[in-house]
Amino acid sequence: MMISEKGEAGMSEWKDGTLSEIAEIIMGQSPRGESCNQIGKGKPLLNGPTEFGVRNPIPVQFTDEPTKVSKKDDILFCVRGSTTGRMNWADQEYVIGRGLAAIRHRHGKDYQYFVKGIIDFNLPILLASSTGSTFPNVSREQLENLDILLPPLPEQRAIASVLSSLDDKIDLLHRQNKTFEAMAETLFRQWFVEEVNEDWEERRLGNLCTITRGASPRPIIKYVINGTVPWIKIADGSKSNSFFIDNTNEFIIEEGVSKSVKVFPGDLILSNSATCGFPYFVELEGCIHDGWLLFRDFKGISKYFVFFFLKQIFYELNSIADGSVQNNLNTGILKEYPVKVPPASFVDNFDNQVGLLVNEIKNNIFQIRTLERLRDTLLPKLFSGEVRVSL
Repeated sequence: MMISEKGEAGMSEWKDGTLSEIAEIIMGQSPRGESCNQIGKGKPLLNGPTEFGVRNPIPVQFTDEPTKVSKKDDILFCVRGSTTGRMNWADQEYVIGRGLAAIRHRHGKDYQYFVKGIIDFNLPILLASSTGSTFPNVSREQLENLDILLPPLPEQRAIASVLSSLDDKIDLLHRQNKTFEAMAETLFRQWFVEEVNEDWEERRLGNLCTITRGASPRPIIKYVINGTVPWIKIADGSKSNSFFIDNTNEFIIEEGVSKSVKVFPGDLILSNSATCGFPYFVELEGCIHDGWLLFRDFKGISKYFVFFFLKQIFYELNSIADGSVQNNLNTGILKEYPVKVPPASFVDNFDNQVGLLVNEIKNNIFQIRTLERLRDTLLPKLFSGEVRVSL
């Protein structure tokens, strides 16, 4: 593959066009509720990006009433709601609900990353032209009529190859992290759940560490305009594909810091509202929203132990959360949660082994962020012709 800059020569072969010229777009349609099940009967059903995994979807429903169906290797694009614009790949045929569209290049899967790159590059335009008073909705017409600059097919394929190579490297690192995460969780489960010693002292979680709720300065709009301090919200955890939160969508001004709760790299936090019970390590200096709990000052146990303990009891934490509009985890109940405390030598040994896995995950995240920045830098250059590629 050859890559060159300042590609004015040959740009005459590029032409103005629309997405519909190179891609088929299939808008989803939800099947009837009575045709859906969770026991694997029929075809897998996807309703939206909440079922997206790191790379491929993870369906939670099935249906024997196929309406709109995506093909293997299609791009699955979220067209409505708070996650409009999020994409994933179809690793098999899926029935797609009305929250998704399936998009495929008319010349096959070798060109699919060209289509994905086009959408990534033009996503701000799609979102700006979307409808909806609360959340954006992107229509078939908006996708089909998206104005784009089209190089000849060989160059489309070459661009797809570049983007595919970067994405494959990012995907490999994500998969490695999932393996490391699974190894650490398995180790905790074997040592402290399956092989728990009944003679170990039972203590309350709140006596083993301090648990502090985050805080939000009010009115928040006053503090986020021109903010510079990372402001960790629940959505920042939801978009994370690992144990760590290392970037935020929003920032608050310095004046808001004293009205919130400060966190530092290495801190352990737990989601306390909406999607309750998800623990994360913080990898930045910033502040946490009141939807988070902060764990510090560990006594007799470590933050790694508490982290994996919280993951182990995730479903129970969800079941005890309350709230009429959205779930909220009662801090008092969590502080009273019983913990079987193993000997210090067990905890130290666990920390030593798991610490190596956590560091590998952290290093992979650094590489992922580097590759993502490279991809984001290349996108405008590739689709403007400033950087030219050929196979």
